[in-house]
Amino acid sequence: MTGKTASEVVLPEDLVLVGHITGAYGLQGWVRIRPYSADADALLHAKTWWLDKPVTRDVEVMEARQHGGDTVARLVGVADRDAAEALKGATVHISRRYFPALADGEFYWIDLIGLAVENLQGETLGQVADMMDNGAHPILRVAPPVEPEQKPAPEMLIPYVEQFVKTVDLAGKKITVDWGRDY
Repeated sequence: MTGKTASEVVLPEDLVLVGHITGAYGLQGWVRIRPYSADADALLHAKTWWLDKPVTRDVEVMEARQHGGDTVARLVGVADRDAAEALKGATVHISRRYFPALADGEFYWIDLIGLAVENLQGETLGQVADMMDNGAHPILRVAPPVEPEQKPAPEMLIPYVEQFVKTVDLAGKKITVDWGRDY
């Protein structure tokens, strides 16, 4: 399935934001991309990227490689440093089909966002609003359920480690955690 933007460009519905262009790399039109993941495999293997600058469009990737913590790439139609610099700030999206397969029990963060979070006692803690990385391990940002006419509860930050995350059921759209409401 596909979706359309205001300019009637047909976009694949499985696009995932994976990074942004931070500027030019060298003089030959290469761009430098800051990936939003420590593992940039999807960026390196995708042959088509979707950029949002100057307008949302697909761009063919001629070559891509890791360079330090960033990715550098040569794109069709970006012939020199000025053209590469003009893309600075553009977000990079790729189709989900380019993501490498994962081992059993591994999940992409994007798959966890929106899942319900329940503790071992069967209490609903909320829904995964986002994921973040504190350097040691990922953290689930859980938005509590909104109760009518009650003061909103603060979000919960639950370390995404085996000690606390007991099961992830993508089909059932639920994560079970060993975590109390009052932690």
